[in-house]
Amino acid sequence: MKDLKDKLKGAKDKIEGKVNETAGKITGNEQLELKGKLQNKKADIINRIDPEQSVEKVKEKIAGKINDILDKKK
Repeated sequence: MKDLKDKLKGAKDKIEGKVNETAGKITGNEQLELKGKLQNKKADIINRIDPEQSVEKVKEKIAGKINDILDKKK
């Protein structure tokens, strides 16, 4: 059941990411565009997780990388 929940979350992130990325491009908002790209990558990674790996560990790594990127953007 948790796998299905993670897949649905990944699909939701993918859609939101595309919307944010496109909206950022249209409006010239680089931060929104970057947020959308990050959501897309996050969704791609979640959908490719090996069932043997801990989903929580992967999510923590993703969050850390996103924070690093956002810190550099500032």
